[in-house]
Amino acid sequence: MPSKKPGAKRAAITKAKRAGTPRTATGKKMDAELLQTAQEESHQGFRERTEEGHLAAGRTPPSHIQEKRVSGAKQIVIDDAIRDWRPLVTEDEKLLASPDRGGGIEDFTRTDPWRVMRITSEFVEGIDSLNTVSRGVSVFGSARTHPDDPQYQQAMDVSRLLAEAGFSIITGAGPGIMEAANKGAKAGGGKSIGCNIELPFEQGANPYVDTLVNFRYFFVRKTMFIKYSVAFIIFPGGFGTLDEMFEALTLIQTGKIYQFPVILFGRHYWAGLVRWLQTRVLGERKISAGDLDLMLLTDDPAEAAQAVITAYQAQTRTAEARTESA
Repeated sequence: MPSKKPGAKRAAITKAKRAGTPRTATGKKMDAELLQTAQEESHQGFRERTEEGHLAAGRTPPSHIQEKRVSGAKQIVIDDAIRDWRPLVTEDEKLLASPDRGGGIEDFTRTDPWRVMRITSEFVEGIDSLNTVSRGVSVFGSARTHPDDPQYQQAMDVSRLLAEAGFSIITGAGPGIMEAANKGAKAGGGKSIGCNIELPFEQGANPYVDTLVNFRYFFVRKTMFIKYSVAFIIFPGGFGTLDEMFEALTLIQTGKIYQFPVILFGRHYWAGLVRWLQTRVLGERKISAGDLDLMLLTDDPAEAAQAVITAYQAQTRTAEARTESA
């Protein structure tokens, strides 16, 4: 029997959707088992991309290094093939667990108020470690970008140019684009800062970070990126990169930060997203035309660096004017 033509397959999926059958973005029927499998594959892929970035730079990923056996202690070895789902329970997971998934209402009310104190201490530690950072620029992008990738060199170049102009470079401390940015900062004689995050596996920090701050909670870390940055430079990346980009755009749109450039590096990579924002999101009036101008697209490290410098000068003038009128 001949296989169905692509058009027939699409029609079948459309019919199923109309019948009320939930489907994933790839057309698969959604159920609890599929969601669990997708989560496991997503987590494994994220870990593999991070490890690939370290391997590409000629380093053994920290997650591949077994700790030395301590006398009297039992060493747990985790299979590297697929591994148990979520081998490490992170502090973020504990915080975000609802009462009925975290051990019951009694346990929830007993532990979370104390957890707030830990969150507060993490804010204090982050601010204390970064309060000397001036003119910070956060650089985001994929952890799996190889040193021989042109984007790696471009991230190094723009970070070096900014460091030479007196700016500090802040990254997530990992491999790939983050490593390239920290390396460029050191080459330009500037501050190289890494804000690492606790993950279900050991991510480690790249060797070009001078000031390293470790965070347990994503939202504390995200606050530090915004608080100590005057601009974001967004290189091609995945969900984490998109998260940082859209958070900055939301803060600008809602008036929480001002004259804050969000620079998308790599026109070809971002073209599809920008077209969708223009045709669908703007077309349906979910955003305003001016929102699209909050993003600057470029392929030139010098152009990206100059955009940051120009925006910082404007930020300084505006801040001075607000102080005088206060």
